[in-house]
Amino acid sequence: MKTGEALRRAQDYGLDLVEVSPTAKPPVCRIMDYGKYKYEKEKQVKDAKKNQVQTKLKEVKFHVNVGDHDYETKMRNLKKFIEHGDRVKVSLMFRGRENVHRELGFEVINRVIQDSVEYTSVDQAPRLQGRFVSAVLVPKKKKI
Repeated sequence: MKTGEALRRAQDYGLDLVEVSPTAKPPVCRIMDYGKYKYEKEKQVKDAKKNQVQTKLKEVKFHVNVGDHDYETKMRNLKKFIEHGDRVKVSLMFRGRENVHRELGFEVINRVIQDSVEYTSVDQAPRLQGRFVSAVLVPKKKKI
């Protein structure tokens, strides 16, 4: 139908004439309440955001000569972060002459990975970046 006639019909109903597909030949239009349509779309977007889960990246820092009690405390924190659903970056910093014995740092990181293998999986393998060795652990998928 002609554009003028469609506009008159939309005004008679107290609604808007909205172009749905401008690239079609001829263009496709719809008579609708555009304000209500926009409101419903915004509401859908808001509801989708509510159901979205935000995962954070937490960090647990170690040193090469970490004590047993300190190690256990940091592992407890790591487990708490993982149970909450967060990703955990395990990092180890070399200080001074510790930098000479980098294999000791990798041993500590691998020990953390082995001790947390039942509830985590490795997202990023341990790698050296300057004075740091870091790895990223993620919660294991729960089997239903």
